[in-house]
Amino acid sequence: MRRALRRTGHRLGVPAHARAGTASDDRLPGADRHRRLRPPASHPHGYTRPRYSRFLGVPEVFLLGHSHGGFVAQYHALHHPERIAGVILYESAPLTGPEHGAEAMRLVQSFAALHADHPELPEVLAAFQAIPTISDDAQMTAVARGLLPAYFADYWVREEEFAPMRASVRAAHISGLDENLSPLVIDDRADLGSLSVPTLVVGRHDVVCAVRWAEELHLLIPGSELLILENSGHFGHLEEPEAFSQAVTRFVTAVNSPDS
Repeated sequence: MRRALRRTGHRLGVPAHARAGTASDDRLPGADRHRRLRPPASHPHGYTRPRYSRFLGVPEVFLLGHSHGGFVAQYHALHHPERIAGVILYESAPLTGPEHGAEAMRLVQSFAALHADHPELPEVLAAFQAIPTISDDAQMTAVARGLLPAYFADYWVREEEFAPMRASVRAAHISGLDENLSPLVIDDRADLGSLSVPTLVVGRHDVVCAVRWAEELHLLIPGSELLILENSGHFGHLEEPEAFSQAVTRFVTAVNSPDS
């Protein structure tokens, strides 16, 4: 996808984050040219959206945020629209907190019902139950690997393909608290109507950022586009890579066309 975007003459920035356990947070876009995002003194607390946003200073970039990175991308788009050409909210949501958690729990229960006879289901459910007890990177890594099958549309059917990725996952423990140990609760619903940059919302069948949230983002953001990848869970770029790549490239190209 990056090669395709280079052919169109555009740049794609991806907010990295460690909450989902698939990226390091010390090398955000632009950090090589400026400075590294070092852990705050309050680590593992204090990883707020404003902290990430300060390191997203590359101008005229199309910013793609996946999962918690989507929350960072929409914050940056709302507070610094002059710095970006467009934003792609990939598995994001307009809010976190009890309502988001209740929807995730409902979808985990649906996943459990669908795979009730699978011998690995107890391991996946145990990983979800262990989330509140995480206190270090080793525990976070074990939980991330344990719950990963629920993050795919059909992990066990394609297990041979995805098992190496699961085995290679390394996760960093970051709490959901700010520097003052207050919960990091997000609710952008009142502000998303003012989002003025072109926006592509990518949603799919996912237990943590359900298609419900993609549809709500689409309704709240004026002029946004909505893409649903019907055969993907949380990782559409792995499950349907061609469709995902083509959609992102089309969006970036269309925004910059003379007729747009």
